Amino acid sequence: MVTEQVRNAGDHKRILESIKDADTVVFGMPLYVDGVPSHMLAFMKEMERFCIDNKIHLNVYIVSNGGFIEGCQNRPLMQVLENFCKRCNFQWCGGVGIGGGVMLNVMRIMFFVYAGLFVLNTVTSGLSAALPIFAEQLIVVLFFSLGAFFYCLRMGIAVNKGTTCGVKFTRILLPSFLFILAADIFFVIISIFQGGIFRGWLSRK
Repeated sequence: MVTEQVRNAGDHKRILESIKDADTVVFGMPLYVDGVPSHMLAFMKEMERFCIDNKIHLNVYIVSNGGFIEGCQNRPLMQVLENFCKRCNFQWCGGVGIGGGVMLNVMRIMFFVYAGLFVLNTVTSGLSAALPIFAEQLIVVLFFSLGAFFYCLRMGIAVNKGTTCGVKFTRILLPSFLFILAADIFFVIISIFQGGIFRGWLSRK
């Protein structure tokens, strides 16, 4: 398995060359204005020409996430990828559209926070006292992310088998009225810090 990241046009040639030896491509991207982010759209245009010229046929999957809580908001992006596959003579194999993507990222950060607190509590209070608290916190994190885990696992199995998985939508497992309240609080906080808090945490620099 080869993992590549498209940042700008300078990455295109390297990534396209690696596609020559591939039989499957899994795209991972955020929803942007109900569609594909502009830098990915530029890459896909070049990828289309490259693959047609080199007679490359691929199985294509996608995982996309959006800030909207409803996973079905990713449907237009899925349709773009399906049309892209038709133009390139690829096999469109489906994907997973995830809603509440920002909160999923925050939950990922909270997992490491909880893990750190678990180590601290183990040192100060002992394992027997720290373990139940950590287990409870971990269950909450996993529950909220359960839909994404399940459908991504299902898609991973399809990728390994080279079969289609269809298009599935899921979301952060939190009632909408609570999600809206949490999102409002979150964006007020990051606006106070001018986007500096949370953004970029745990990401590769």
